[in-house]
Amino acid sequence: MKKSKLFIVLALVLALGVSLFSGCARGGGAGQTIRYNLGAEPATIDPQLNSAVDGATVIVNCFDGLTRLDANDSPVAAIAEKWDVSADGLTYKFYLRKDAKWTDGQPVKAQDFIYAWQRALDPATASEYAYQLYYIKNGQAINEGKMPVDQLGVKALDDYTLEVTLEAPTPYFLSLTAFPTYMPVRKDVVEKDPQGWATRPETYISNGPFKLVEWRQKDAIVLEKNPNWYNADKVKFSRIEMKMLEEATSALAAFRTGQLDFIESPPQAEIPNMVKTGEAQILSNLGTYFYIFNLSPNAEKIDPAAAKAIKDVRVRKAIALAIDRKALVENVTKGGQLPATSFVPNGIPDADGTDFKKKDYFPAEGNVEEAKRLLAEAGYPDGKGFPKLTLIYNTSQGHQAIAMAIQDMLKKNLGINIELANQEWKVFQKTRNDKNYIFARHGWLADYVDPMTFLDMWVTNGGQNNIGYSNPEYDKRIEAAKKEFDQAKRMQLMHEAEDILMEDMPLIPLYYYTNVVCIKDYVKDVHKSALGFVYFDYGYIEKK
Repeated sequence: MKKSKLFIVLALVLALGVSLFSGCARGGGAGQTIRYNLGAEPATIDPQLNSAVDGATVIVNCFDGLTRLDANDSPVAAIAEKWDVSADGLTYKFYLRKDAKWTDGQPVKAQDFIYAWQRALDPATASEYAYQLYYIKNGQAINEGKMPVDQLGVKALDDYTLEVTLEAPTPYFLSLTAFPTYMPVRKDVVEKDPQGWATRPETYISNGPFKLVEWRQKDAIVLEKNPNWYNADKVKFSRIEMKMLEEATSALAAFRTGQLDFIESPPQAEIPNMVKTGEAQILSNLGTYFYIFNLSPNAEKIDPAAAKAIKDVRVRKAIALAIDRKALVENVTKGGQLPATSFVPNGIPDADGTDFKKKDYFPAEGNVEEAKRLLAEAGYPDGKGFPKLTLIYNTSQGHQAIAMAIQDMLKKNLGINIELANQEWKVFQKTRNDKNYIFARHGWLADYVDPMTFLDMWVTNGGQNNIGYSNPEYDKRIEAAKKEFDQAKRMQLMHEAEDILMEDMPLIPLYYYTNVVCIKDYVKDVHKSALGFVYFDYGYIEKK
């Protein structure tokens, strides 16, 4: 019953969207500026190379895909003004609007999408999100180097008609076409400077509601309204200033002194009172915060003793069971988060419309006695002889508080020592992606509303599989689910995959995300998606 009620609440949030901000351009009308804290500096804002929410927020405001997410997080017409879908669900024919232009005035054509998608799948590009295009016929074979890129199942019937053939019917394909990796890019622009084109305003040619005009490293990214966008007359903001304040206290101070109009994730200690006074709002985020173990061969080069310990599934389960997630969300995060007792979060519908999350894989409060038993069985009674584990996280007061709480729990409950190490965001991303760690923080927000967005990232050698996890049975379930026509059978295969994942425990779910935001009360219709992105295209400042 509780699961059902919770699902309804989250589903309503997703259905209604979160464009409910009443919370600084100065005045209404033309020339409006909004100042938003992006947080960390993006590693990249190249649509085919980006894999983080900060970069994606820049991309979805500068680019337009075939579709675009509306205020309900549903895909609507964008560069494609309409489309046809074959009866078997395998072929999409997109009809592109003829008034779509790039920021330099050139028309957006079907060939631009083909080039971008082939580029993402080309193994030489090394796109972490290439697997998001495996739904297109031959996509996976191309990315694995087994076929040339020109064999991708896409065809330009003319400059404004794009035909796409899929490997199997994909219910959420129109949502995927709104995702950053699917955004078009111009061949002549990219190939002139493949490494640098997305770093400078003069070469960052885009096709969305805004354009890049300035990138001050470690300070701010500035966007301005794109007059060539087909809906430019409906865009009220003339300028978006995205600051890069990583420390929550600094961002809150800037918000309170009027230097910022919109911030996310204020200091955890202040959240309860801020929500009570109305200074902050708690919004739904469809995602999971978790810790990961490095199970790749690289771990042995970093710390042989630690690598040996975490390869034992009993050790991983013991650590997972020694954590009190209920205490974590009530006493540390304080942002309305829910303890994560599965990897796929609440809020994603199953085939019958109920919540996909059907079970708790472990108690929210943990199970210390079972954790101790497993650790002893693995050869480390009361933590004796257990090597020190180094836990890495990116610089943030919030991440630090969580890491310290878990450090204390593991010492108290299991007698094991955890050393904490923080890294700047770009360094942390590289460390994690290169598998140069033992134990690390992670988090995942849905790319679309389907369990697959949480599960296909862990297939063997997957683009986002930065833990070195591999289980042939897991891979089989995911591959079969992607090809299954019957929705009930498809969901069952994903349930089985999650069962395998949680039995192997290569990761430790901690809590389901919420998003705590502070927005000035004169900011209207800025859409904070439950998928993590912020859309400024139809936002505005109300006259004070």
